[in-house]
Amino acid sequence: MTPDQPNVGLGMTATQFFESIGDQHVRRFLDPTILPTLDAVFGGDVAGSKLRHVAHVLIDFDALLARPHDRERVLRLLPKHKQAELQGRIGEDPREICQGDWTADKLKQLRGFFGLMEQADLQPQQLTVTDIQSTYGLFDHQRRAVRQLMPMLTENDRRAVLHLPTGVGKTRTAMHVVSNILRTNEPSVVIWLASGEELLDQAVAAFREAWQSLGTRTVKLGSMWGNHALDIQDFTDGFIAVGLAKAWAMFARKDPDWAVRLSSKVRLVVFDEAHQSIAPTYQRITNELLLDYRCALLGLTATPGRTWADIDKDRKLAEYFAGNKVTLDVPGDNPIEYLIDNGFLARPRFRTLFSEPGIQLEKSELDRIANHLEIPEALITSLSMSEQYVAAVIDGISRLVANGHRRILVFAATVEHARIIGAILVARDIRSFVITATTSRYRREQALRIFRSADNSAAVVVNFGVLTTGFDAPKASAVVIARPTQSLVLYSQMVGRAIRGPQAGGTETCDILTVVDPRLPGFRDVAEAFLNWEDIWS
Repeated sequence: MTPDQPNVGLGMTATQFFESIGDQHVRRFLDPTILPTLDAVFGGDVAGSKLRHVAHVLIDFDALLARPHDRERVLRLLPKHKQAELQGRIGEDPREICQGDWTADKLKQLRGFFGLMEQADLQPQQLTVTDIQSTYGLFDHQRRAVRQLMPMLTENDRRAVLHLPTGVGKTRTAMHVVSNILRTNEPSVVIWLASGEELLDQAVAAFREAWQSLGTRTVKLGSMWGNHALDIQDFTDGFIAVGLAKAWAMFARKDPDWAVRLSSKVRLVVFDEAHQSIAPTYQRITNELLLDYRCALLGLTATPGRTWADIDKDRKLAEYFAGNKVTLDVPGDNPIEYLIDNGFLARPRFRTLFSEPGIQLEKSELDRIANHLEIPEALITSLSMSEQYVAAVIDGISRLVANGHRRILVFAATVEHARIIGAILVARDIRSFVITATTSRYRREQALRIFRSADNSAAVVVNFGVLTTGFDAPKASAVVIARPTQSLVLYSQMVGRAIRGPQAGGTETCDILTVVDPRLPGFRDVAEAFLNWEDIWS
């Protein structure tokens, strides 16, 4: 291939064009006012490869083709085979096209011949509309809940309950309300009341994450539970997570007026697990924090009632929150089915522990359970530690592991029951951890870190009394409720640990293995349990 025959049939570049013509022609395309300076710098007429490098830098070939006189010179200097190729593209001899007949299409063909693309083709099209992902966003049904709550909390009664199933984001939704209150009341304090270390840890972590995205200023984040101490005198702007046990201990022992003194700064009290709020001790804490008429009360719960059978207690709860309840606003008649069908909740599959042939409790024992609204602790202890009962629980867990479950949460009947189940599982080479109220924080965190990990080997956490609320383990695909209960609230909390759906990082289905009587209202259907208290709030 010779210099005047580059890439035959493929057009030619500006560099190839300048390579195909003599030095004198290249110099004529350069600005004559700068040639003397260039020649002086190079110590004589610039020529050869240096001249062509200069041309590459100084000549805008696209602009050159747009100027009629320069375009005509370029076309005259084209090698003959390239003139023929260009004529084939344009459809006529380009040297004979009159100045006024160079249409936009012909100019586009000419630029294309020299490898000069249209500006729109040279750069990717810049979109004028793009999606910006929120770092602390909400699903549609959660946003609707926030919109409904805000007027209730800022007008008239200033009280409301947010009623969402476990695993559907009550805490995350509530943090948008908390952030709204803090943004519109500056300075101000929000108090988050909860019972249990898990709920309080969860609240602190959630507020930290939420305010980094939703906040408008620097505020303080305080903790007041267990060994956490706080000087409320200097706390004027921010969020305080308060343990109910600590709050009551301060009333009784050290500082009986702490809530009254703090109340003038408080604009929102959030009561997590709101069904506990009408207990006399807890109600006093809440009432004193609400002394300022500008302060609002928000309750959070998956079970907006105290029981499944005592309507008077349930009515007192509804009255305490002025009958204001915001729940799921979703298409269809059954909100739980909507959440399951759309992947927000896992679809539960219920089975009774003692349904297998040969595994039966005595009829007298079952009758004793069925005839008590509150099952005596002595009965629970004697049942749970029987050889037959323990064998049934171990058999149920083993079947779940054999069927592919990798994260199983077990609710034992007593501390001793939890320990013996854990010991037998370990002896059977099933990795298990026992968590009770006496378990050290280090051992608890170690067990839960493994339970939440992506490790594909089976892990079982056997607990008593500590993981019914505030425990987030979306990968748990099975729950074993190995303690008899007729508390629909407690039962719903236990079931809720494993029904987080794939949209929330959980599983599509979950197995619920239980000893409770499925004939009791709400104990075999999460939708029925969710709607159990609707008549009290209507």
